[in-house]
Amino acid sequence: MKYNCIIVDDEPHAIKILESYIRSLDQLKIVGTCSNAFRAINILNNEKVDLIFLDINMPKLLGTQLLKTLQYPPKVIFTTAHKDYAIEAFELDAIDYLLKPISFERFLKAVNKFCHTTTVEVAPANQGPGFLYFRADRKMVKVFLEDIFYIESYKDYIIIHKKTDVVKVKLSISAVEKMLPQNLFLRIHRSFLVAIHQVTAYTKYDVEIGKIELPIGRSFSSVIQKLTDNTSISANLDSP
Repeated sequence: MKYNCIIVDDEPHAIKILESYIRSLDQLKIVGTCSNAFRAINILNNEKVDLIFLDINMPKLLGTQLLKTLQYPPKVIFTTAHKDYAIEAFELDAIDYLLKPISFERFLKAVNKFCHTTTVEVAPANQGPGFLYFRADRKMVKVFLEDIFYIESYKDYIIIHKKTDVVKVKLSISAVEKMLPQNLFLRIHRSFLVAIHQVTAYTKYDVEIGKIELPIGRSFSSVIQKLTDNTSISANLDSP
């Protein structure tokens, strides 16, 4: 399983070191690097990102401030030369806090921690063609796929919205996306997965599931064709 990551740091040398570390691992794929928080926001709006390697002391906007602006932030490993922000970083649910200069051993420990917290907690023997078990509230909860309306990403969790209730699971939306049948579920936004058979209407901009409207992300425009392919009548999306 590969996780998409970005590096945000205003020091080119620090970016090069992290790039070399990341490229030595099979688990991670770099989808962008940038030198300030504003460019990072642009990448996050256009790419599916599972992990940010985030410097703190950057011009105009600190890394911690950037994280606070994100409604659904990916997981983060802070990389900094300063100890002063450690408490704040962990209050923001950081996976780890790496002090520069960063050794490969310390980097690897942080990545392993990320992979461990992101690993799908599903027992292969406890899943079938129509259901999955998730660890939630200290127990394994059975979720039937036909009962899922949509799945929402929230901080380090996903919220599975079902017909009668919701299930909150400590898991990334990218990880659960890999678990679900692609012909039944569709990623429409970096924060939302929908059950195709539950979609009652859609436009170029959003998907409706009953009375719920979910946005289609700018980088997920191809979902329109997939939705059209799964309906017998193609809607005229340009009509009011």
